[in-house]
Amino acid sequence: MGEEIKVIVFGLANEEYGIEVEKVRTIERMIPITRVPKTLAFVKGVINLRGVVIPIIDLRGRFGLPESEPTDSSRIIIVAVNDLEVGFIVDSANDVIDIDSDTIDSPPEVVGGIKAKYLRGVAKVGDDRLLIMLNLSEVLNKSEIIQLEQQEA
Repeated sequence: MGEEIKVIVFGLANEEYGIEVEKVRTIERMIPITRVPKTLAFVKGVINLRGVVIPIIDLRGRFGLPESEPTDSSRIIIVAVNDLEVGFIVDSANDVIDIDSDTIDSPPEVVGGIKAKYLRGVAKVGDDRLLIMLNLSEVLNKSEIIQLEQQEA
């Protein structure tokens, strides 16, 4: 049996995803986002959260999914990876669960239209629930984002 991992479960386009709790700083309700010119479409802008300016990424846009208007259940999940704090806009943040690291299988090539490189794997939870585990270092791949920004400039 592998180690237990605490995971925050969030919803995005009718799928359930997971991020390890230790990478999550806070989960916030939607607040006004200041648009930043000349950024990628999925970079929605920045927020000022308790005196810290944090870039906000729409995960739907990052994954090439159709974007949607925020609802009452939309949340911003603030994560920290490699000294970088970033907020992800998600459709909902549902709960915190424990999963066994042994239940995480490597991801198939494409899950729900999302390329495998953004995914750490797929965790089996219970008998019929699959949780798509994000690979945050790829989702926040700085060189790729910089490259994309240069292409748009």
